[in-house]
Amino acid sequence: MASIEVTELRKAYAGRTVVDGVSFTVERGEIFGILGTNGAGKTTTVECLQGLRTPDSGTVSVLGLDPARDAAELRRRVGTQLQDARLPEKLRVREALELFATFYPHPADIEDLLRRLGLEEHRDAGFGTLSGGLKQRLSIALALVGDPEIAILDELTTGLDPHARRDTWKLVEGVRDAGVTVVLVTHFMDEAQRLCDRVAILDAGCVVATGSPAELLATTDKSTLDDAFVTLTGRD
Repeated sequence: MASIEVTELRKAYAGRTVVDGVSFTVERGEIFGILGTNGAGKTTTVECLQGLRTPDSGTVSVLGLDPARDAAELRRRVGTQLQDARLPEKLRVREALELFATFYPHPADIEDLLRRLGLEEHRDAGFGTLSGGLKQRLSIALALVGDPEIAILDELTTGLDPHARRDTWKLVEGVRDAGVTVVLVTHFMDEAQRLCDRVAILDAGCVVATGSPAELLATTDKSTLDDAFVTLTGRD
């Protein structure tokens, strides 16, 4: 059963089209990647999923809800880790989780989240003292504190060192194993290969390919991927 269905989604700003006829489905319980370079339309697409942007045309269904019409209900069922999220420097880890938990009618157990995300020893640390990897752990915890059915993770590992990236990947796999559907926005091909069951590759606001990472690498025309996503594959 599909958790998310997007059909012919379009969005423009000041006459410039940034999402142009995007269509895809996300099945319940999978990690679905939205892959593309900066400016490909990834963030605008997920903002439409969250009800933060209203599409110009097309349809979006998330857990059977219309994000534009049912935003309040959707916020209770979908957790989000936003790109470049910031918290007050002195806000402690546990305080942040307790604050976010008040936004939901049936929040997750905070002690369990601290344990699962490896934050127990850092519960009293201020946000400003955390390393990049620990900040991302906290971001994931905040996305899960509402006990969501879907978690949207946007550019989760940008700026992290290789060790922190691998640790974060394990956490994402643990989120999926706990029964949460994950939408992962990334511009790293290796990340998509490691984590995603299926991906949609965006270029200039359009979906140019969908499928499992293995299928795309095996069947998609090489020149199409190279021309549109040279930075994704690490080639110049």
